[in-house]
Amino acid sequence: MKKLVVAVLALSMALALVACGKKADVKSEGVMTHAEYVAAELDSEVVIETYVQAKQSWWDNKATVYTQDKDGAYFLYNMACSEEDFAKLTPGTKIKVTGYKAEWAGEVEVVDATFEIQKGNYVAKAADATAWLGTDELIAHQNEFVSFKGMTVAPSTNADGEEVAFLYSWDGSGQDGDDLYFNVSLNGETYNFTVESYLCDNTTEVYNAVKNLKVGDVVDMEGFLYWYEGVNPHITKVTVK
Repeated sequence: MKKLVVAVLALSMALALVACGKKADVKSEGVMTHAEYVAAELDSEVVIETYVQAKQSWWDNKATVYTQDKDGAYFLYNMACSEEDFAKLTPGTKIKVTGYKAEWAGEVEVVDATFEIQKGNYVAKAADATAWLGTDELIAHQNEFVSFKGMTVAPSTNADGEEVAFLYSWDGSGQDGDDLYFNVSLNGETYNFTVESYLCDNTTEVYNAVKNLKVGDVVDMEGFLYWYEGVNPHITKVTVK
């Protein structure tokens, strides 16, 4: 009787997970779970299955891609990729990647990688990361697609010493078309966010939205939880409240 009750409970839990859309990814043989990837040593070979969320850049047969599965995210830097295959990497596309785990300025990524396109599709919804700012929880979600809500645009100082809402390049020495850097604050803490021009160039809505920001604007944002000497999200959407 006890065994029957356990079996019924297990089946009920499995059905509930499926009904809630929380069914975990089933990895192929020899493929790491996200937890195993996180635990892997730097410079070790990693084999992962993941889903394209956005493409940052392609040149010289190398692609830089933001990817994620249902358990976490993976940033693929300069992955071997023909121009023809790059066109196939649309949001949601499932790929199997073999490469090496590396770190640069705090950003954990997969380098020297190759990939194979597989059957499957998944597009992540933005997880609300607002409450994670300033906590140890934040880095556990590195490279995931996230949102930040109710943050206030804080001043930056340009190359002329003036207070402005954003900078072209990190030090204000750039021009239209370069990366945009801007400060936002929450609960007395200020954070530096970026519009990465390879990901969202000066023809995109987010690029022009940031160019039109004013100090004091309250904004909601979405983007990828990139890292550079600390949290430095690559923002893909800005909405002024």
